[in-house]
Amino acid sequence: MKASASVTHQPHVLIVDDDQRIRAMLARFLGDHGMYVTVAGDGVQMFDALSREAADLIVLDVMLPGESGFSLCRQLQNPERPIPVILLTAMDGETDRVVGLELGADDYIVKPFNPRELIARIRAVLRRTYVKADQAQRKRPVYRFADWTINVSHRSLKSPTGMLTDLTSGEFDLLLAFVEHPQQILSRDRLMDLARGRNSNPFDRSIDVQISRLRRKIETSPLDPVLIKTVRNGGYFFAADVSSEVDGQTE
Repeated sequence: MKASASVTHQPHVLIVDDDQRIRAMLARFLGDHGMYVTVAGDGVQMFDALSREAADLIVLDVMLPGESGFSLCRQLQNPERPIPVILLTAMDGETDRVVGLELGADDYIVKPFNPRELIARIRAVLRRTYVKADQAQRKRPVYRFADWTINVSHRSLKSPTGMLTDLTSGEFDLLLAFVEHPQQILSRDRLMDLARGRNSNPFDRSIDVQISRLRRKIETSPLDPVLIKTVRNGGYFFAADVSSEVDGQTE
Protein backbone atom coordinates (compact mmCIF):
# COMPACT_ATOMS: atom_id res chain seq x y z
CA MET A 1 0.00 0.00 0.00
CA LYS A 2 1.61 3.24 -1.10
CA ALA A 3 1.22 6.35 1.00
CA SER A 4 2.92 8.90 -1.21
CA ALA A 5 4.01 9.25 -4.83
CA SER A 6 7.54 8.22 -5.68
CA VAL A 7 9.94 11.00 -6.61
CA THR A 8 13.49 10.57 -7.84
CA HIS A 9 16.00 10.47 -4.95
CA GLN A 10 13.27 10.17 -2.34
CA PRO A 11 14.25 7.56 0.25
CA HIS A 12 11.78 4.67 0.32
CA VAL A 13 10.75 3.91 3.91
CA LEU A 14 8.70 0.79 4.68
CA ILE A 15 6.65 1.05 7.91
CA VAL A 16 5.71 -2.27 9.51
CA ASP A 17 3.19 -1.89 12.35
CA ASP A 18 -0.07 -3.69 13.12
CA ASP A 19 -1.72 -0.47 14.35
CA GLN A 20 -3.44 1.08 11.34
CA ARG A 21 -3.61 4.50 13.00
CA ILE A 22 0.15 4.55 13.61
CA ARG A 23 0.83 3.42 10.03
CA ALA A 24 -1.39 6.15 8.60
CA MET A 25 0.03 8.85 10.88
CA LEU A 26 3.65 7.97 10.15
CA ALA A 27 3.03 7.53 6.42
CA ARG A 28 1.47 10.98 6.24
CA PHE A 29 4.16 12.61 8.39
CA LEU A 30 7.11 11.02 6.59
CA GLY A 31 5.51 11.75 3.24
CA ASP A 32 5.17 15.41 4.19
CA HIS A 33 8.91 15.41 4.93
CA GLY A 34 9.99 14.24 1.49
CA MET A 35 9.97 10.46 1.92
CA TYR A 36 8.30 7.82 -0.22
CA VAL A 37 6.41 5.53 2.14
CA THR A 38 4.84 2.09 1.93
CA VAL A 39 3.22 0.28 4.83
CA ALA A 40 2.64 -3.27 6.05
CA GLY A 41 0.76 -4.73 9.01
CA ASP A 42 2.88 -7.84 9.65
CA GLY A 43 5.83 -9.88 8.41
CA VAL A 44 3.92 -11.49 5.54
CA GLN A 45 2.89 -8.11 4.18
CA MET A 46 6.40 -6.77 4.73
CA PHE A 47 8.06 -9.45 2.60
CA ASP A 48 5.31 -9.10 0.00
CA ALA A 49 6.05 -5.35 -0.20
CA LEU A 50 9.80 -6.00 -0.47
CA SER A 51 9.24 -8.51 -3.27
CA ARG A 52 7.57 -5.74 -5.28
CA GLU A 53 9.95 -2.88 -4.47
CA ALA A 54 13.21 -2.53 -2.55
CA ALA A 55 13.21 -0.30 0.53
CA ASP A 56 15.96 2.04 1.69
CA LEU A 57 14.97 1.62 5.35
CA ILE A 58 12.42 -0.30 7.41
CA VAL A 59 10.69 1.05 10.52
CA LEU A 60 9.76 -2.21 12.25
CA ASP A 61 7.50 -2.65 15.26
CA VAL A 62 8.65 -5.33 17.71
CA MET A 63 5.17 -6.44 18.81
CA LEU A 64 3.52 -7.85 15.69
CA PRO A 65 0.97 -10.60 15.06
CA GLY A 66 2.68 -13.76 13.87
CA GLU A 67 6.44 -13.32 13.74
CA SER A 68 7.87 -10.70 16.07
CA GLY A 69 9.90 -7.73 14.92
CA PHE A 70 12.97 -9.37 16.46
CA SER A 71 12.53 -12.47 14.30
CA LEU A 72 11.91 -10.38 11.18
CA CYS A 73 14.95 -8.21 11.92
CA ARG A 74 17.12 -11.33 12.03
CA GLN A 75 15.81 -12.44 8.65
CA LEU A 76 16.56 -9.05 7.11
CA GLN A 77 20.29 -9.31 7.85
CA ASN A 78 21.47 -10.11 4.34
CA PRO A 79 25.10 -9.00 3.85
CA GLU A 80 24.60 -8.91 0.08
CA ARG A 81 21.64 -6.50 0.25
CA PRO A 82 21.49 -5.01 3.74
CA ILE A 83 18.41 -2.98 4.63
CA PRO A 84 18.73 -0.60 7.59
CA VAL A 85 16.19 -1.28 10.35
CA ILE A 86 14.86 1.00 13.09
CA LEU A 87 12.92 -0.94 15.72
CA LEU A 88 9.81 0.49 17.38
CA THR A 89 9.27 -0.89 20.85
CA ALA A 90 6.87 -0.17 23.69
CA MET A 91 9.36 -1.70 26.08
CA ASP A 92 12.14 0.45 27.49
CA GLY A 93 14.02 -2.42 29.08
CA GLU A 94 17.75 -2.78 28.52
CA THR A 95 17.35 -6.40 27.45
CA ASP A 96 15.11 -5.45 24.53
CA ARG A 97 17.57 -2.82 23.34
CA VAL A 98 20.43 -5.31 23.55
CA VAL A 99 18.49 -8.00 21.68
CA GLY A 100 17.50 -5.61 18.93
CA LEU A 101 21.03 -4.30 18.41
CA GLU A 102 22.50 -7.79 18.57
CA LEU A 103 20.11 -8.90 15.83
CA GLY A 104 21.47 -6.16 13.59
CA ALA A 105 19.01 -3.28 14.07
CA ASP A 106 20.58 0.07 13.25
CA ASP A 107 18.63 1.99 15.88
CA TYR A 108 15.54 1.73 18.07
CA ILE A 109 12.94 4.16 19.36
CA VAL A 110 10.58 3.68 22.28
CA LYS A 111 6.84 4.28 22.04
CA PRO A 112 5.33 6.78 22.54
CA PHE A 113 7.68 8.98 20.54
CA ASN A 114 7.71 12.32 18.77
CA PRO A 115 7.47 11.74 14.99
CA ARG A 116 10.13 14.43 14.55
CA GLU A 117 12.56 12.27 16.52
CA LEU A 118 11.82 9.35 14.20
CA ILE A 119 12.48 11.59 11.18
CA ALA A 120 15.83 12.62 12.68
CA ARG A 121 16.80 9.01 13.37
CA ILE A 122 15.77 7.88 9.89
CA ARG A 123 17.88 10.60 8.29
CA ALA A 124 20.85 9.77 10.53
CA VAL A 125 20.68 6.05 9.66
CA LEU A 126 20.31 6.81 5.95
CA ARG A 127 23.32 9.14 6.04
CA ARG A 128 25.43 6.39 7.59
CA THR A 129 24.09 3.89 5.05
CA TYR A 130 24.97 6.12 2.11
CA VAL A 131 28.47 6.66 3.51
CA LYS A 132 28.94 2.90 3.91
CA ALA A 133 27.68 2.30 0.36
CA ASP A 134 30.13 4.89 -0.96
CA GLN A 135 32.97 3.32 1.00
CA ALA A 136 32.01 -0.11 -0.31
CA GLN A 137 32.81 1.10 -3.82
CA ARG A 138 36.38 1.79 -2.80
CA LYS A 139 39.06 -0.74 -2.06
CA ARG A 140 38.86 -1.69 1.59
CA PRO A 141 41.76 -2.93 3.70
CA VAL A 142 42.37 -6.35 5.12
CA TYR A 143 43.37 -6.11 8.78
CA ARG A 144 45.53 -8.65 10.61
CA PHE A 145 46.04 -9.07 14.34
CA ALA A 146 47.30 -12.02 16.38
CA ASP A 147 46.99 -14.25 13.26
CA TRP A 148 43.34 -13.25 12.81
CA THR A 149 42.27 -11.68 9.48
CA ILE A 150 39.44 -9.19 8.94
CA ASN A 151 38.29 -8.61 5.36
CA VAL A 152 36.31 -5.36 5.43
CA SER A 153 34.89 -5.73 1.92
CA HIS A 154 33.53 -9.19 2.67
CA ARG A 155 32.75 -8.34 6.32
CA SER A 156 34.40 -11.60 7.31
CA LEU A 157 36.74 -12.74 10.08
CA LYS A 158 39.13 -15.69 9.69
CA SER A 159 40.66 -17.43 12.67
CA PRO A 160 44.38 -18.28 12.90
CA THR A 161 43.47 -21.72 11.49
CA GLY A 162 41.78 -20.14 8.45
CA MET A 163 38.22 -20.87 9.54
CA LEU A 164 35.51 -18.26 9.08
CA THR A 165 34.18 -17.01 12.41
CA ASP A 166 30.51 -16.13 12.58
CA LEU A 167 29.94 -12.58 13.83
CA THR A 168 26.75 -10.59 14.13
CA SER A 169 26.66 -7.23 12.36
CA GLY A 170 27.11 -5.49 15.70
CA GLU A 171 30.07 -7.67 16.70
CA PHE A 172 31.80 -7.07 13.37
CA ASP A 173 31.35 -3.31 13.59
CA LEU A 174 32.65 -3.34 17.16
CA LEU A 175 35.74 -5.38 16.23
CA LEU A 176 36.36 -3.10 13.26
CA ALA A 177 36.25 -0.09 15.60
CA PHE A 178 38.93 -1.76 17.74
CA VAL A 179 41.27 -2.68 14.89
CA GLU A 180 40.95 0.80 13.39
CA HIS A 181 41.91 2.30 16.78
CA PRO A 182 44.38 -0.19 18.28
CA GLN A 183 46.16 0.43 21.56
CA GLN A 184 43.88 3.34 22.42
CA ILE A 185 41.59 3.60 25.42
CA LEU A 186 38.04 3.82 24.03
CA SER A 187 35.15 4.73 26.31
CA ARG A 188 31.80 2.96 25.98
CA ASP A 189 30.11 5.92 24.35
CA ARG A 190 33.09 6.38 21.99
CA LEU A 191 32.82 2.73 20.97
CA MET A 192 29.09 3.07 20.41
CA ASP A 193 29.75 6.11 18.25
CA LEU A 194 32.44 4.34 16.22
CA ALA A 195 30.56 1.07 15.83
CA ARG A 196 27.04 2.41 15.28
CA GLY A 197 27.46 6.09 14.52
CA ARG A 198 24.53 7.10 16.72
CA ASN A 199 24.05 9.04 19.91
CA SER A 200 24.21 6.61 22.79
CA ASN A 201 23.63 6.60 26.49
CA PRO A 202 27.03 6.27 28.21
CA PHE A 203 25.37 4.00 30.77
CA ASP A 204 23.90 1.71 28.12
CA ARG A 205 25.41 -1.67 29.00
CA SER A 206 24.71 -3.27 25.61
CA ILE A 207 28.31 -2.51 24.59
CA ASP A 208 29.52 -4.65 27.51
CA VAL A 209 27.32 -7.52 26.37
CA GLN A 210 28.69 -7.34 22.82
CA ILE A 211 32.28 -7.19 24.05
CA SER A 212 31.67 -10.23 26.25
CA ARG A 213 30.34 -12.16 23.25
CA LEU A 214 33.18 -10.96 21.03
CA ARG A 215 35.73 -12.09 23.59
CA ARG A 216 34.23 -15.58 23.61
CA LYS A 217 34.87 -15.74 19.86
CA ILE A 218 38.41 -14.34 19.57
CA GLU A 219 40.06 -14.75 22.98
CA THR A 220 41.84 -17.97 23.97
CA SER A 221 40.66 -17.36 27.53
CA PRO A 222 37.65 -15.00 27.56
CA LEU A 223 37.82 -14.62 31.35
CA ASP A 224 41.47 -13.53 31.09
CA PRO A 225 41.48 -11.52 27.82
CA VAL A 226 44.72 -10.48 26.17
CA LEU A 227 43.25 -8.77 23.10
CA ILE A 228 40.34 -6.69 24.42
CA LYS A 229 41.31 -5.40 27.83
CA THR A 230 39.06 -3.58 30.28
CA VAL A 231 40.33 -0.25 31.58
CA ARG A 232 38.73 0.52 34.92
CA ASN A 233 36.68 3.73 34.76
CA GLY A 234 38.03 4.24 31.25
CA GLY A 235 36.50 1.78 28.82
CA TYR A 236 38.33 -0.78 26.70
CA PHE A 237 41.75 -1.16 25.10
CA PHE A 238 42.61 -3.30 22.05
CA ALA A 239 46.09 -4.53 22.91
CA ALA A 240 47.03 -6.41 19.73
CA ASP A 241 49.39 -5.09 17.06
CA VAL A 242 47.36 -4.45 13.90
CA SER A 243 48.56 -4.33 10.31
CA SER A 244 46.51 -3.55 7.22
CA GLU A 245 46.95 -4.47 3.58
CA VAL A 246 45.51 -2.78 0.49
CA ASP A 247 46.30 -3.96 -3.05
CA GLY A 248 48.88 -6.34 -1.68
CA GLN A 249 50.84 -3.61 0.12
CA THR A 250 51.18 -3.85 3.88
CA GLU A 251 50.71 -0.64 5.79
